[in-house]
Amino acid sequence: MAAAPRPAASAPLGSFAPATRPGSKAAVAYEVYDFRRPDKFSKDQLRTLQMLHETFARLAGSGLSAYLRSQVNIDLISLEQVPYEEYLRSINQSVFTIMSLPPLTGQAVLEIEFGLVFSMIDRMLGGPGKGIARNVLTDIERPLIKQIIERMFLALKSAWEGVVIVNPGIEGMETSSQFVQIAPPNDIVVTILFEVKIGNQRSAMSLCIPYLVLKPITTKLSAQKWFAGSNRRHSAASRRMLSYQVNNSTVDCSVRLGGTRINIRDFLALRPGDVVRLDQKTEQDLRLLVSQVPKFVGKPALQGKKLVFSVTDAITE
Repeated sequence: MAAAPRPAASAPLGSFAPATRPGSKAAVAYEVYDFRRPDKFSKDQLRTLQMLHETFARLAGSGLSAYLRSQVNIDLISLEQVPYEEYLRSINQSVFTIMSLPPLTGQAVLEIEFGLVFSMIDRMLGGPGKGIARNVLTDIERPLIKQIIERMFLALKSAWEGVVIVNPGIEGMETSSQFVQIAPPNDIVVTILFEVKIGNQRSAMSLCIPYLVLKPITTKLSAQKWFAGSNRRHSAASRRMLSYQVNNSTVDCSVRLGGTRINIRDFLALRPGDVVRLDQKTEQDLRLLVSQVPKFVGKPALQGKKLVFSVTDAITE
């Protein structure tokens, strides 16, 4: 609905007036504003949300490819802010996963078409990924699709780390949109539509997040703050999480006894009982390799009936 032109001094919020000379009439231009669909997010915030969920699509596709042993491509098609009732009207037969995003309050919805759901379940059970013309989940299929959704949640958590660290959880699962009431009908929600390709099959998936859920972090949804926060130096929680992941990572350690060079003829002639002379002297320290990189020196020792390695110094080169 376009407002009638007014003098520049009384121009409403959102309008702009070009500079004019004294005594001339001010040419005022107004932006169209629909009161039935008020915009809650700026274009900059929507661009940030788009970048976040493009990252989610890439991570989710990689994770599902490994889990389903089949190439899975997920592409972001569109991102819009619409009333919640309009989002529900646009959906046909799907599985709705009601999810929480602590520490954010409220609920969101991850919607997956039935064809895609049954195709992924078929892949999990060793099949070729064939869909089934059915719109009901059995008691056996529900836990299987929850496993797939939990892997998507890991991708969503990683994609959102630059803005806020969330811990997505499944609150419920429905097969009819009339039972999915996460927001009043006229409330604005952000809807993100994805296209999922598994082999030759293409299906749709969407994510719906109410404005009230994202409202506490709207100030962080600017591209500048998002890129600035991507180094994670400002967040104590991010440092703690990074430290936890590093401290609990496993690495391969090995002790190198020495080395030598022999020709192929001698190598092929080796038999049990043969002795190979190494370049390591008995009084020299051995090297401890971490992921094939020398990190420590020390000596072999015995602890009970087990052979152990006693670290004497670190390699600082």
